[in-house]
Amino acid sequence: MAYPETYKYAKSHEWLLLEGETATIGITDYAQSSLGDIVFVELPKIGQEIEAGSTFGSVESVKAVSDLYSPVTGSVTEINEALNDAPDTLNSDANGTWIIKLAVKSADEASSLLGAAEYEAFVAEETGH
Repeated sequence: MAYPETYKYAKSHEWLLLEGETATIGITDYAQSSLGDIVFVELPKIGQEIEAGSTFGSVESVKAVSDLYSPVTGSVTEINEALNDAPDTLNSDANGTWIIKLAVKSADEASSLLGAAEYEAFVAEETGH
């Protein structure tokens, strides 16, 4: 699985792309692979305030329901409404499919997240591969 170098990664398997004060958040390829066929994505409301480490929605697959955790604190500015009709887009392109965008309170929070190589090592340790 490939993990883009421009992203930061949370141990809860979300990716974050920080561009100025905007954080774009999705789930990693490992997460979608572990979940299996995704059938529903619960999205937050625009304007909702989200704390780093707190849940902002969930992803439901044929296997399970998994909470989504925000890697940073901020206010929801956009939600990917296309996921309402095509949640399986996360399966086909996890790295390219965002779930929410936040106006970040403190970009410094992203510094505690993992880089691509660190995340890959974390997944390998977690899975034993």
